[in-house]
Order: sequence, then structure tokens, then C-alpha cells
Amino acid sequence: MKKLKWWKVLLLIILLAILVAGGYVAYVFLTYSRIEDNLALQPEGSVTEKAKTGEEYTIVTYNVGFGAYTPDFTFFMDEGTESRAASKESVENCINGCADIALSYDPDFVLFQEVDIGSTRSYQVEQRNLINQKFAAAGDYDNVFAQNYHSAYLMYPITEPHGASNSGILTESRFDITSSLRRSLPIATGVKKILDLDRCYSISRIPVEDGKELVLINQHLSAYGTDAAQGNAQLEMLFADMKAEYEKGNYVICGGDFNHDFTTDSKEYFNPGTDRSYSWCEPFPDDIIPQGFSKCTNYADGMISTTRYTDIPYSADSFTVILDGFIVSDNVKCTYVQNIDKQYQYTDHNPVVMKFILGGAEDVE
Repeated sequence: MKKLKWWKVLLLIILLAILVAGGYVAYVFLTYSRIEDNLALQPEGSVTEKAKTGEEYTIVTYNVGFGAYTPDFTFFMDEGTESRAASKESVENCINGCADIALSYDPDFVLFQEVDIGSTRSYQVEQRNLINQKFAAAGDYDNVFAQNYHSAYLMYPITEPHGASNSGILTESRFDITSSLRRSLPIATGVKKILDLDRCYSISRIPVEDGKELVLINQHLSAYGTDAAQGNAQLEMLFADMKAEYEKGNYVICGGDFNHDFTTDSKEYFNPGTDRSYSWCEPFPDDIIPQGFSKCTNYADGMISTTRYTDIPYSADSFTVILDGFIVSDNVKCTYVQNIDKQYQYTDHNPVVMKFILGGAEDVE
């Protein structure tokens, strides 16, 4: 049998590569699905206590960065090099560290984002369980989890693929969560939706002794593959739900990772003279905040960044901004708010701590 000519071998290799690549692209798109909107969530825990007006409570928001972001971690989607956490032990250490930091403020409520429940990038560590165990050991807390997104197996980077991701948002409460709902946010369409993944917020209801409800919203808006119009569309949907609850007479607190420059000027404040521009830190569109709501930005100890760009290990040269925070209805009095400088020890975010009183109809800006 005559040997195949070299060009035929080359052609076969090229055709095989096209088939493999085409098959993978088909797999990614065929397995893509959105999590349904208005999905009822099941709170866990046995707390029965109601919240009260006139008492000061503490709430924390903290994006735990799927347990990967030690100070030296750089992420491939941020022009860095790594696609997975250093090890399973590192993931567990980071998640436990974030939970301990949150608990150190003796919180009544905590909003966590980027909590993995079985992802390649975080070695299948059930981070929700680790956090819930920490809180159960610290006292009586209800909790509710909403899956933010799930993704097909990402075969990039080739040397160490990011893999499949399953991640969500977790709410902890010292008071009875009677019900909770997952709302699906509008996301990018076409090819961009593969990068943007799914996005949601959860609406948790906590009874108040005056017969109203504290409506606690935990959200994580889009970062990659988005634009200003889509970002505004997400906020407009979120604000519509917040406004409807406020008009019922309920107390509304929305916190989490807004993936906008929360103060509108933190990019320039922390990075003077920078010409960097990213979709996830466009100025927050203050003009679409509905009447009766305010951002809590009167920081007790001044401006502290809450997010670092992970193109390089954390240092004084890192690009940092404020993405995380709280927006409250004007029947909630913000008595204290501060971004806490934890030097990005366990995640690419710093926590935000707020104290508030239900029933304080004052300007909380």
C-alpha cells in the first residue's frame, strides 16, 4: 500500500481539528439554558424571630470570588494567567476566611456572592455548605441560596481549562426568612451570552413586628460581555421590583456586587490619571435610581476600594474601584456604612458593612 502523501495527512488533521472544534462549539450552545425566572427558593433554618423597628441591625455584603482569589492570584479573563484556584485546600481556606471575616462583625444579615456549589475552577468544593456550617456554629441563622449561573465545560485555557461552573448567591439572616424568590436578569444575546452566563437577584422576605416586611435583595449584576444599555436594563428591572415593594409600605435593602463604579468617581479616586476602561466599572447611573431610594455612600472612615482587577498580584499598583454596596428605601435609616480594607486576603473583593434602623425616614445618602 502506498504511503499517504503528506498533504493528504495534513488535510485529514485539519478536517479532524475542524470537526472537534465544531463539535465543541455545538456542545456549548446546545447545552446552554437559562435558569427560569420567578423561581421560588426554599429557605433553610428554624429561626422564627421577627425584625423590629427602632433597633439597629448590621448587614454585610461580600463577594467571595469562588474561593480562588488569594492576593497573588491573577485571572485569565482579567488579562492574568490562572483559570483555577491553587488547590482544594486553598479554596476551603479562602471560603472559611471570608465567612470568619463576615462573622467578626456580629452580623444580623449577610449577602454573599460568587459562591460555588460544584465547579471545576474550585475543585468541586461545596462552598455553600462551608459557609452555612460556619454560621450554624455562630448562632441561629436562616439561609437561602439562589443559583446565579451554570455553564458548560469551558475548554480554555488549553493547558488548564476553566471547566464547568455552578455558582450563586447566599443570604444569611438572624431573622425568619418566610419566603424567597429568584429573579432572572436580562443578559447579553448571541455569542456574548456564553461569556455573560446567567445573572439573577434573590428577594427574601423577613416579617417585621409592625406588620410590614423587610425585603432583602441580594444581587450580582453582569461583568463580562455587557454594555451600558444592558447594565441599565438590569438595574431598571431591579429597581422596578424595589419600587413595588416600597409602595406596599415595606422596608427595602438591596446589596451586593453591582459591577458598576458605585460612587461614580472611585475609578479616578483610586487610579488617578488612568485611561483604563472596563465594562464592569462604568459609572453607576444615578439618574435611574427611583424616588424614595438612596445609595449608602457616606463612608464613616473614608473611601476604601472593594474590588481589584486581577491582571497582576495585589499590590499598590493594582487597579481598584468600588463595586459593592447598598441601596435602601427612605424608610430605612443608614446609621453607618464602611468598606473594610482586608487587603484582598481571601478574595478579589473587600466586604462592606452597614448598620441600619427600620423606620428612619431620613436622607441616608
